[in-house]
Amino acid sequence: MARYTSLHTVAVSIDRFRQLLTDILGSCSLDVIYASDDYLVARELPGQVSYSKLVTVEVLIDQTATPETEVRMNFVVKNEELPLKNNNHCRQMFNQVNQAVAENRQWHLIESAAS
Repeated sequence: MARYTSLHTVAVSIDRFRQLLTDILGSCSLDVIYASDDYLVARELPGQVSYSKLVTVEVLIDQTATPETEVRMNFVVKNEELPLKNNNHCRQMFNQVNQAVAENRQWHLIESAAS
């Protein structure tokens, strides 16, 4: 199972945050299938790759340790594919999601770390 994680802190009002996050995931061909106050799950739309390569993105949202205008997000990008190559489909989607978060002009990226 391929699995990649990243942590991002962004400056944005909480009122706009959820819609912006949903838009970003949508731009990466991911559909939100579950959302709560502190957790969001999105899945890659079928049709481009085999089912074992379809990516699921989990976003843990932490607003408690930061001021009202900052949101910390922990992304987990995973699929059932064995990561036999460094540049596998899950890694490509992970890079695409991280790039979309970093380049979004609707918020200010404060901190970012990936593993």
